[in-house]
Amino acid sequence: MEIAIAGSTGLVGSELVKVLRSQGHKVRRLVRSENEVGADNVLWHPRQGIRDIQRLESVDAFVNLSGESIAGGRWTASRKKEIYRSRVEGTRILVDRIGRLEKKPSVFINASAIGFYGDRRDETLTEQSPNGEGFLAELCKAWESEAMRAREKGMRAVTPRFGLILSPRGGALAKMLPVFKLGAGGKIGNGKQWMSWISIDDVVQGLIHLTEKADLSGPVNFVSPNPVQNEAFTKVLARVLRRPAIFPVPAAALKLMLGEMAEELLLAGQRVVPRELQKSGFQFTHPDLESALRAVLK
Repeated sequence: MEIAIAGSTGLVGSELVKVLRSQGHKVRRLVRSENEVGADNVLWHPRQGIRDIQRLESVDAFVNLSGESIAGGRWTASRKKEIYRSRVEGTRILVDRIGRLEKKPSVFINASAIGFYGDRRDETLTEQSPNGEGFLAELCKAWESEAMRAREKGMRAVTPRFGLILSPRGGALAKMLPVFKLGAGGKIGNGKQWMSWISIDDVVQGLIHLTEKADLSGPVNFVSPNPVQNEAFTKVLARVLRRPAIFPVPAAALKLMLGEMAEELLLAGQRVVPRELQKSGFQFTHPDLESALRAVLK
């Protein structure tokens, strides 16, 4: 297959490019710098669109993983606006531009997140569960709505809702590792919030699975079948690293430091199951937390 990827230098995108090429697929990367433009790279900007878009006429699948980092800093009004613009407006521009191609990709895969569900405590959540409340929930709803417009352009549209992605190269786990390696880790708040996680290997294989399964469309939860509560997660991580986990992080301190971001990213929980992935026959390489952590941390 020939697959175009926006956001190819991020945590998921870089790994996806590597695996696809190792399997013999052709990858076209959408890049932001003139210096990166080449035989397989196409210049684009989230607000301006794609230059030389006709070079994507031969693409079988388009994967959009681009967007401003949600965990890159405190959620000021201006930062929230930039996060929203980079995801929602960026997706709108991509769908509009790609939709004008004479030969369109058969599938448009656009990243989303389980933040769609909001803070749902112990409720078990599937792809059919309703949208929650909060900034992330509203962001994901608008983000997915723009991606679903690809159906009107004649493409199959899929929105993988990513949970906590386990990788030492980025994301939440990478931020946790230095603290836990020092033996200073512990549960966050009361530790009861659910953490729906997935290994980076299963994310990449899952995305490839989406390109191949013509009957998969709409939202697809990208999480392991075995979510755990935060207190259990920290204990398993500490055991894998052979360190204690005895220093809890008070919720009040997190709210003081990070405000709304702490409440939605660290203290809220979603108990999510991957119903659509499992129904489609996807086999998880790392379905349980300890084996997943041992694999990604080598």
